[in-house]
Amino acid sequence: MALFNWAFARRHGGQFLLRIEDTDQARSTGESEQVIFDALRWLNLDWDEGPDVGGPHGPYRQSERREIYARYSEKLVSGGHAFPCFCSKERLDQVRSAQQAAKQTTRYDGHCLNLAPDDVSARLSAGETHVIRMCVPDEGECTFKDELRGEITIPYSQVDMQVLVKSDGMPTYHLAVVVDDHLMGITHILRGEEWVTSVPKHKLLYEYLGWQMPVLIHLPLLRNPDQSKLSKRKNPTSVTYYRDEGFLPEALLNYLGLMGYSMPDEREIFSKQDMLEVFDESRISVGAPIFDPVKLAWLNGQYLRAMDADEYAARVASWMLNKERLSALVPLVQERAEKLSDLMPLVDYLVGARKALSEEDFQHKSLERKDVVQVLHHTLAEFDKQRSWERDELFELCQKMAQHLDLKFRDFLFPLFIAISGRSVSLPLFDSLIFLGADLSRWTLVDNALTRNFAFDDFVAAFAFMTKVALLAEKADHHPSWHNVYNTVKISLNTHDAGNTVTDKDIALATDINACIA
Repeated sequence: MALFNWAFARRHGGQFLLRIEDTDQARSTGESEQVIFDALRWLNLDWDEGPDVGGPHGPYRQSERREIYARYSEKLVSGGHAFPCFCSKERLDQVRSAQQAAKQTTRYDGHCLNLAPDDVSARLSAGETHVIRMCVPDEGECTFKDELRGEITIPYSQVDMQVLVKSDGMPTYHLAVVVDDHLMGITHILRGEEWVTSVPKHKLLYEYLGWQMPVLIHLPLLRNPDQSKLSKRKNPTSVTYYRDEGFLPEALLNYLGLMGYSMPDEREIFSKQDMLEVFDESRISVGAPIFDPVKLAWLNGQYLRAMDADEYAARVASWMLNKERLSALVPLVQERAEKLSDLMPLVDYLVGARKALSEEDFQHKSLERKDVVQVLHHTLAEFDKQRSWERDELFELCQKMAQHLDLKFRDFLFPLFIAISGRSVSLPLFDSLIFLGADLSRWTLVDNALTRNFAFDDFVAAFAFMTKVALLAEKADHHPSWHNVYNTVKISLNTHDAGNTVTDKDIALATDINACIA
């Protein structure tokens, strides 16, 4: 998305703004923000305004614009275009369940829309927990134009009365993005096609506030080779992963440029500047581009072979032998090495030379196969949720998981040692995880262990989500059906562990659970 936005702005003499959309405080951290900066800088995609460079439209972090959003939410409420909603989570869950049972579109039922003004004032004065929702017409439809897809029509019966301000006072994406795009003078919006169904909400907000909506261009989403939406479980999705694996920024940009776009002369290898000089948004395809790591590796190889020997050596040095990486390696190897040539055998797995593993490599006298599976899946699930990547935090997290699985800590760590290093004795595991970083560590677990050696059917894969199911089951008062789901899966898994045949019903259940929880 960033590449096409950058190319569009530069081609048309516009400004490219970097805005940090961090209204989800639980997911947004200083570390995640820095990852964005680092990735864009590594790709050489420069911006004209942003939180680090300033500009006339700041602040550029949505978390710092809370008072601005509050003014416009109040304006929407006073104008009759939004309203306070006091509905509890329990009530909303019941409404949603009833709609699902009736095979209806799940949406807010307007319960608080027509509350008496005196009642609303009294409840607000009492400090009752509430959100602010937008009004949506009861009937009719919304028609809008997408520059690539033409006119699109969505009935209002399919549009939810979206929450605009959460109970903690923070705006949702929908209010923040409309306010920011207007106040920052955004004329064209290039974003993923998954936002097409949100346009009616945004169009209404523009109309309610008396503003003109920017031109819309919804870009196609990248797909895995099996046509599923690109996800980190099937392909690495982080730019920093490709940087750390030794891909070149110009090769990755070139490949991303091929995703949904073609040069007028149909060539496959082109620079960022080549693309900029002829960029025409009408050449963007709405088809689902396939992200193929093999094709990317081939393209990266073309760039490497086009270099002279001096440039190639300089790139290798800047990637692997730079002072920062060596400084991180030295403490790990200095006390273990007897000569300088010991360096590479000790750190080979940290710089790309990872042994191809088989299931036999994970065999352990104290662990059954299902134990190994649980360790790998639970660890990956928990690593996916980590917003920071610190040694002590990872150590404590693994200790808790070992206790949860009723395993000795040393036994719990064994499959992780194997998956990360390819051997049972290696440099300290948690130091290795820190050196590799979050993205490379996660993908090593996926690619080197789970995908290659423990790629079971949907039924067994459902076990990866058992912790999440258990958490939902704890909320039985809110979700009584989850007790049945949890117990049924436990029974089915015990049956499977006993060596009995997994039935089609079991697999169907597991598939449904995967779909619900993923």
